[in-house]
Amino acid sequence: MERNLQDAVVMVTGASSGIGRAIARAFGAQGARVGLMARTREALENAAEEVRLAGGQALVLPLDVADAEAVEAAADEAIRQWGRIDIWINDAMVSVLSPVQRMEAREYRRVTEVTYLGTVHGTLAALRRMLPRDEGHIIQIGSALAYRSIPLQSAYCASKAAIRAFTDSLRSELLHDGSRVRISMPQLPAVNTPQFDVVRSRLPKQAQPVPPIYQPEVIADAVVYLSRHPTRELWIGWSTAKALLGQKLLPGVLDRYLARKGYSGQQTDAPRPQRPDNVDTPIPGDRGAHGRFDDRARTRSSQLWLREHRATLGAVAGAVVAAAGLSLARRRGKPAPFAFSSPG
Repeated sequence: MERNLQDAVVMVTGASSGIGRAIARAFGAQGARVGLMARTREALENAAEEVRLAGGQALVLPLDVADAEAVEAAADEAIRQWGRIDIWINDAMVSVLSPVQRMEAREYRRVTEVTYLGTVHGTLAALRRMLPRDEGHIIQIGSALAYRSIPLQSAYCASKAAIRAFTDSLRSELLHDGSRVRISMPQLPAVNTPQFDVVRSRLPKQAQPVPPIYQPEVIADAVVYLSRHPTRELWIGWSTAKALLGQKLLPGVLDRYLARKGYSGQQTDAPRPQRPDNVDTPIPGDRGAHGRFDDRARTRSSQLWLREHRATLGAVAGAVVAAAGLSLARRRGKPAPFAFSSPG
């Protein structure tokens, strides 16, 4: 049965911009009560207004997910306001685009603290409030890079891979305990978010997502679908499917392909702009959900549409096969396959 999200309590980390911002707005449109967590209050206040205009309620919770106590306090505040937490979505991240030999140890630490440990902190906060009720759904925003690492993003890829490993362990434990708390991980393609305007970069050119690029609303709609139809993992976009299958079947080929194409694919022709980054401290202002690649970003995914409608498509395919079999049997003057004869 499809879950009704009206008045569901949904917590979203990284809600001030990009995918998290789009997810918050999408749940607001479902009439949900949305807790918004990120470091920049101004952007969170604007995101909260978008949630309310869409039809939901909003709670602004400024914090750094690397601070476990702050995440716990935010969960407590949501319980005080709304009495429970139904869905917790871990999306917050920071990243550094750089060859490994130019990275600094403190940068790996910081990316890990936010992207991986931030997810752990959010998951623990959610579990402590969901397990006593034996109900709830945790959604870890993943990436094709959780399975197939690419050059120049070693810290981010490692964090996403760690999230996948952590999630797999937890899922088995929940199954062992017979818990009704669900955990899911959508694996994402490249997305048009402001990340590429705030990421720390040592690339010679302006950073970009590796095409094909999708709008954040595609991901938000997929997460809403996943919250209604909980499943272990949801691949979004043909590029994600190709990356994951390619890594399983031909990892060495992908190593060589990315050695040739992985550098240019992550850069435009424009020089790298001189600007601050958000790795250690947030950048003031509000960048919204979209990045600078609207003219190249896709607004839908045919692969995701097929996944979301597979039950209907299967029924239609079955009906077509049955009708074809009936037509063929009639032409041959024989009983139709799968036809039932009444007794007597």
